[in-house]
Amino acid sequence: MELKEKIIQHFEGKVVRKDLTALVKGNNPVPVYVLEYLLGQYCAIDDEEVIKAGIEKVRNVIRDNYVHRSDAEIVKGKIRSAGSHKIIDKVNVSLNDTQANMYEADFANLGLRKVPIADQMVLDNPKLLSGGGVWCIITIGYSHADDISMRWLIVDLKPIQVANVNLEEYIDLRKEFTTEEWLDLLMHSIGLDPEYFNRRDKFIQLSRLIPHVENNYNYIELGPKGTGKSHIFSELSPHGVLVSGGDVSKARLFVNNAGKGAVGLVGYWDVVALDEFEQEKGGRRTDADLVKIMQNYMANQSFNRGKETFQATASMAFVGNTKHNVPYMLKNSHLFESIPEGYIKGAFLDRMHMYVPGWEVSILKSSVFSNQYGFIVDYLAELLRELRKSDFSGILDEKVNLDGSLTTRDKTAIRKSFSGLVKLIYPDKQLTDEEVYELLDFCIEGRKRVKDQLYIIDETFRSEKVDFNYTILSSGEKRSPETLENLNYNAAVKVQQDLKEEENEQPVSVKPKLELKPHQVILKDNQTGISYRKLFADYLKGAENISIQDPYIRMPYQFKNLLEFCIMLGNNKEPEQEINLEVVSWNNEEYLMDSEASFDELATSVLELGIHLTYRMENHHDRYIAADNGWKITLGRGLDLFEKIEGRFNVADIDQTKRKCKACEMTYLKI
Repeated sequence: MELKEKIIQHFEGKVVRKDLTALVKGNNPVPVYVLEYLLGQYCAIDDEEVIKAGIEKVRNVIRDNYVHRSDAEIVKGKIRSAGSHKIIDKVNVSLNDTQANMYEADFANLGLRKVPIADQMVLDNPKLLSGGGVWCIITIGYSHADDISMRWLIVDLKPIQVANVNLEEYIDLRKEFTTEEWLDLLMHSIGLDPEYFNRRDKFIQLSRLIPHVENNYNYIELGPKGTGKSHIFSELSPHGVLVSGGDVSKARLFVNNAGKGAVGLVGYWDVVALDEFEQEKGGRRTDADLVKIMQNYMANQSFNRGKETFQATASMAFVGNTKHNVPYMLKNSHLFESIPEGYIKGAFLDRMHMYVPGWEVSILKSSVFSNQYGFIVDYLAELLRELRKSDFSGILDEKVNLDGSLTTRDKTAIRKSFSGLVKLIYPDKQLTDEEVYELLDFCIEGRKRVKDQLYIIDETFRSEKVDFNYTILSSGEKRSPETLENLNYNAAVKVQQDLKEEENEQPVSVKPKLELKPHQVILKDNQTGISYRKLFADYLKGAENISIQDPYIRMPYQFKNLLEFCIMLGNNKEPEQEINLEVVSWNNEEYLMDSEASFDELATSVLELGIHLTYRMENHHDRYIAADNGWKITLGRGLDLFEKIEGRFNVADIDQTKRKCKACEMTYLKI
């Protein structure tokens, strides 16, 4: 049975086809869980006719009931004329404790403020008071009476979330799926096509759900832009809230001691995620008191309000962008270098349970999004919330012994991460020994990544280094997981060392020292033995900013030439060095978008080489390479030096020196 049929057979009514969300969303800034809640009412079945009718119904609901800010006055007029009208909007409630002594609601899109709301509605839905806003289906009424100060009435309010779930049924049905099938179902559920992700990639994506399934879990992910870091925290659960890292304060997160003592986001939400958690030039300084309060909360699960101490279970997630590639950070700084300076403190960072390597996640393109069935995200969110009450870390005690040098915080971090992943992937607790070790290795790596940086940032940690080892109880075997970036960086350094040793072993008579000087190179038709490395490498060595102007980077093979040029640059530098490469090119107007798409794809690919490629589409005739080390090379034919390669299996396709050249001239100038 195919996975699709198996999903529908066991979870019909609780799954939805993931491409439908994009069909009904349009340009509406509505969270995915709101749309899938509606789709779940009408499209949670594998029947094309029912789905077609359901999509139309949901579109009508969005059209007739969702409030666009630009249409707020029109909607108000509709409510006034009809007497009442049902809307979908984000609602935030606060207590007016003046003489009015009542709760008042604000509507994010409709623009209404201080609309009285019944006490019972607030008591039934306390999250309305959190300050983060809750998406609701609300019936708004309008009064034409003469002797009233507020004409707007809240007749009915229903938060958009699944009413109840059967956790036992969900756990029992897990046994109907293999581990690979369950991983794929979860990937579809978060909107991604599992075909584009290997097993480690899936673990990284799903680790973003651990804060939703573990109480008081502290998570951080840093990586390039466009990798979907914040999507899960903003779109996939009504129990999580995403706030801008530059828009946080003690009052908003914890408690407003200066006002009414209102409890902040941490007191109401399961997950509080800080987006854009990075240091910006000219940005405001981090509040040191906020860092201390957050640090205390992340360790003790409590915060103070006046003389009172409040316990909370909210997990903290921090997501932000990196500014350099990983080899650069490993060589010159540390992996926390991009976060706000006020948070780069050993005591604060030691509270992190897992650092997820966001740089391993590819920039998300439309092709990687799922069009198959996955859990309705609101249904999944409720299940994950139920699982927060359990602790699955006890499985470890039956299988392994963590190294005695590990601190209590190290062990807690590893155990909480392990518990979270088991809840996600093996909610029935049925996993083999090797599956236990696989998850444990990933969790240890996530904590070791934190600790490795602490050794650099805070000298007090260097005096008490720990070993991230564990011993398998059944065999006595000791395993020592290592972070992938350390393995990759050490391997890259070794390759560079081997190349240098090979060069040093060459007799002087074979490879004389090259004297760089201005000169001209003339290539003949069909000449071989030429490569970008031989032509350009020595003259671009040490350059950090390089420009290429070539108006004829248009065809696929020409973009492949540019890719090979980038590979040459990557092999011509130290692993930690970064190069800014600007390309100026052109194409006919009707093909400009195709060229830009190819440049975007290529720029993403070479980023892992430590090359930051940007491009400008400008029509210039001259072709050259210019570098900030003082060399400029004029190119008669641009990078298009080689004849077309014939056949599918040709040595010349792999080795540039075996290719036939086109006649052209190049001039090397020292400027």
